[in-house]
Amino acid sequence: MSIVAKEKRTDLDTPQLRPRTFAGIRNWLGFGNISAVYVLIAIVVVFSVLAPDTFLTMDTALQIVNQNAVAAILALSLVVPLSAHVFDLSVGAMLGLSAAIVATLMTTTSLPVVLIVAIALCVGAMVGFANAFFVVTLKVESLIATLASAALIEALVVMITDEQVVTGGRLFGSFGELATASVFGVTAPVLIAITLALLIWWLMEHTATGRRIYATGFNEPAARLAGVRTRRLRFFALMISAVIAGIAGITLVAQVSSASPDLGPPYLLTAFAAAFLGSSQLRGGRFNAFGTLLAVVLLGTGQVGLGLVSAPVWASSVFTGSVLLAALALRSAHADRGH
Repeated sequence: MSIVAKEKRTDLDTPQLRPRTFAGIRNWLGFGNISAVYVLIAIVVVFSVLAPDTFLTMDTALQIVNQNAVAAILALSLVVPLSAHVFDLSVGAMLGLSAAIVATLMTTTSLPVVLIVAIALCVGAMVGFANAFFVVTLKVESLIATLASAALIEALVVMITDEQVVTGGRLFGSFGELATASVFGVTAPVLIAITLALLIWWLMEHTATGRRIYATGFNEPAARLAGVRTRRLRFFALMISAVIAGIAGITLVAQVSSASPDLGPPYLLTAFAAAFLGSSQLRGGRFNAFGTLLAVVLLGTGQVGLGLVSAPVWASSVFTGSVLLAALALRSAHADRGH
């Protein structure tokens, strides 16, 4: 009798579970959750038609991934501060500063590579500390404080490089070879970006600190009332941002074996576009590492495709700017649904 009852309960439970399961899959595959995947597929189809002989190849796929590794690292530098509702406009300049320091020390001194990299990262931490001091301690609006910081950093880069391209010396030796080392065609900078994404994912999704950072970004007054040390978390977020931007600069100078006064700022728009588009992917309105990587791939695919069809130079900026506007619209839609 009990077996019959159990079978009846199973029969009754199954129809209730199926809709929930299918609804969950449908929601996860919905346009609002992984819109970047569907847009990416559309972009691939368009450029496969426009450039059938060159676009849909393994070489092009590897070019998209490898060419955008630095952009991915810089975009990842924004995930933590943006999650805490802090804007860091100095990451592009910080990339340039880190690259300038490494290139200059590599070409003018005999210091060990490890020490040079450590110096660049320490400078990044100092920049992050300065940004955090003005934003958190002096309560200057983050957009204004980091914009001013970016201007000062760019001036410092010009001083360090003496308005020249810094190249030669050990930049063409083993240091540069680190960036070209690859696994199945995927270069070391891509592996660095993936490693950073995994670390950020673990921090934000699997630690109390990450949950508190999200709480700070969603509603700082409520988080503060709940006992979250929001000021400390925002301080931490800005320091993490600058250090990761420094890693992006080190990676870039290893890739191109040079540094120039205007190396960093061009990456800023792509980084913000990827971070905001990524926030509308996978995690429903939350800035996240893997959504950001997906967005970088989308942006990189569009930019490489435009290059293969010989589009005007300005087309790349139009594409990136359009993606950023679309990402902001998607994020606003997520916020409206949340309310």
